[in-house]
Amino acid sequence: MTSARRAALPAAAVLLLALTACSSTADAGAPEDGGPWADLAASAECEELREAHPDLVGTTQTNALNPHTPGYEIIDPENPDEYIGFDIDLGEAIGACLGFTVDYVPVGFSELIPTVASGQADWILSNLYATEERAAGGVDFVSYSKVFDGVLVATGNPEGITGIDTSICGLTIALNKGYVEVPLVEAVGPECTAQGLPAPELALFDSSADCVQAILAGRADAYMNDINTVNRFIAEHPDDLDSAETVMLDYEIGVGVLQGEHDFRDAVVGALTAIQDSGLQTELAEKWELDANAVAAPTVLSVG
Repeated sequence: MTSARRAALPAAAVLLLALTACSSTADAGAPEDGGPWADLAASAECEELREAHPDLVGTTQTNALNPHTPGYEIIDPENPDEYIGFDIDLGEAIGACLGFTVDYVPVGFSELIPTVASGQADWILSNLYATEERAAGGVDFVSYSKVFDGVLVATGNPEGITGIDTSICGLTIALNKGYVEVPLVEAVGPECTAQGLPAPELALFDSSADCVQAILAGRADAYMNDINTVNRFIAEHPDDLDSAETVMLDYEIGVGVLQGEHDFRDAVVGALTAIQDSGLQTELAEKWELDANAVAAPTVLSVG
């Protein structure tokens, strides 16, 4: 499967036709379709955004995503040709507000930014933490959520881990390749050494599921990731897994757009603002049981 579209998209396509049929330029009128984002698309804020960014109306924007994070974006277990999750809904709501439809290209996590930077996709909405190092790869970020990390451990927290701190000295930490938690854990090493303790050993995996299996098999002592993701794994293994700590990281989650595409970037800022003001982002977080999802006002991170 190289690309797929969620079931809601035909409704969004109908919405788009309704929008474009009313005008030869940008359509500021309320959509006639009753699709899931019709109220948002008919809002005055979205009408003004479509007038301000007419080149986006009627287009298709490809979202590069890594569809392996339950709650955020996964392949629909009931239909392998579709994706479901918070980020899928949020992206389609942005598209409805701005008058474009969304399709998808699934890639490995490390390929998210290169895929957009090389023009193979238009944007990233895939639970990606916005960092300057990632922005340097060729994208600007528009933040939309704060970041809370959980520390997943075996039930009872046998090693007494208290966070991403010296309590992990000498322990084996399972982490996803390329995630921001990797340098955070590596940074603890010198602190361990200063205390005469061994640095934590990293066990890197390609998927969150493999990291969790490492803990269940006794091959790792802890795993750090988004707290909502950690809580889902605990719910799946309530007798075997626990959360040692929740850590607020100094990052925000952002939409990545190609560096220099200021019209698209500014349109996304406007759409996210309308979505947050309407309460829709909070509703979507509740729908997908992202209990620790904290809305962050859209701000731009750019190193270009």
